[in-house]
Amino acid sequence: MEAQEREKWILAGKAGKTIREYAVSLVKPGESLLRLAREIEKKMAELNVKPAFPPNLSINQIAAHYTPKFNDEIVLKEGDILKIDVGASIDGFVSDTAATVVVGQNNNDLVKAAHAALAEAIKVAKPVGKIDDISHAIEETIRSRGFSPIVNLGGHGIKRYEIHEGDFIPNCATGSKKTLRKEGVIAIEPFATTGGGYVVDSSEVQILMLNNLKSPRAKLGREILDFISKEYHGLPFAKRWILEKFGKFADLELKGMVNSGALYEFNVLKERDNGLVAQFEHTLLFDSGEVIVTTM
Repeated sequence: MEAQEREKWILAGKAGKTIREYAVSLVKPGESLLRLAREIEKKMAELNVKPAFPPNLSINQIAAHYTPKFNDEIVLKEGDILKIDVGASIDGFVSDTAATVVVGQNNNDLVKAAHAALAEAIKVAKPVGKIDDISHAIEETIRSRGFSPIVNLGGHGIKRYEIHEGDFIPNCATGSKKTLRKEGVIAIEPFATTGGGYVVDSSEVQILMLNNLKSPRAKLGREILDFISKEYHGLPFAKRWILEKFGKFADLELKGMVNSGALYEFNVLKERDNGLVAQFEHTLLFDSGEVIVTTM
């Protein structure tokens, strides 16, 4: 890996860590999700980085892909289990990191299980190592503490301007013989739940991603698509960001672009049995046999 590329991966990881820790420090009963998201985005601007994806702020049974709506009114309550999943982008070199906070409380066995699973997974992660070794470590740690791993969520490869690419790293062992990349970047993200361990799509969508440049008929639609292409470079973005910039009529244009296939939707993911969910995540860089946890 070239030195300049390596340095940008590491800097993106450091920024991701700073943003994650800052977000955690803001969590308290009565805090609104919208204000929290905006503070996270403000911090990114202060650090001179861009979001690798919208801040995911998922509560209780919601596992992933929730970012606040344009007019979001959700307020954190004592005891809510909040997953904070954030990432920084520096010229498309990205990080992906997450932590779980119990609002107003400091001790929770489900959260401890997910955190311990990530620590155990990192111990066995190595270039060209078996993916199943990571999956086994996650599953064993979570199940030994009386919870279930979410079987259809997991870690993933990362490339420049691609937050999810290549190999999937399941949260439970599958017997696969696949191995990790020799050089490059991955994210490991255990999800633990009090439920059966399976997430399903909800009907809600607040995060989108460019799929192709199929041009809309309306001038506003064309302006929005051009902005999305140039601003996000194929990385996920929040519907809220577009409405804030282009106004409420942009919502109709976004729906049209989804229908035409120009945009891809990320449905909010919910645990099928309404189990509570906890998540932790770090980004790892493999280079010349070395393993660097960039977000730690």
